[in-house]
Amino acid sequence: MEVIALWEEYIKLGQALKAAGLVESGVEAKIVIQNGEVMVNGETEFQRGKKLYDGDVVSFRGEEIRIVK
Repeated sequence: MEVIALWEEYIKLGQALKAAGLVESGVEAKIVIQNGEVMVNGETEFQRGKKLYDGDVVSFRGEEIRIVK
């Protein structure tokens, strides 16, 4: 599980995928999110700009990202 430490109050979903190295670009993040391939806290998420806060967990292609403060 990848852990992303927040510098601010939140990080956007597309940015988190890029920061974890699970996608190469914002365009790729947009595509996989719109295709329903990304889950946040167990629910499919379709918004690239979804704000992630401390404790959120992102799942994508068998990988998980935990957001921590």
